[in-house]
Amino acid sequence: MSDVKVSVTFRHTEPTNALKQYAEEKIHRIGKYYPQSSLDAHVVLSVESKERQSAEVELHAHGTMIHGKEETENLYSAIDLVMDNIKRQVKKQKAKTKLVRRRKPQA
Repeated sequence: MSDVKVSVTFRHTEPTNALKQYAEEKIHRIGKYYPQSSLDAHVVLSVESKERQSAEVELHAHGTMIHGKEETENLYSAIDLVMDNIKRQVKKQKAKTKLVRRRKPQA
C-alpha cells in the first residue's frame, strides 16, 4: 500500500469525526492502485442547503491530478459517489499508462 496523505476541510458545517474518518477510509482504498507512490488528497465537504450537500476530492498521484465533485442530499452518499468517480478516473489513468509503456520502442 502506498502512503496516502489526506486533508479534510468542512465548509458551512460543523466538523464531525465520523465524516472525517469515513472520507479518509474511502481515500485510503485508492492507495492500492499506486503501490509505490505517495498520494496527496484534499477532500472538501460542504453544505449549501439541506437538499444540496457536496463532496469534492482532489487527488495528486504520480504526477497527475484527479478531481471529482458530487452533490446529493446526504454527505455520506456524496462521498460514495465522488469516490466511485475518482476510482473510475484512476483506473482509466492506469490503463493509459500501461498502454504508453507497451508502445515504447525497444532500443
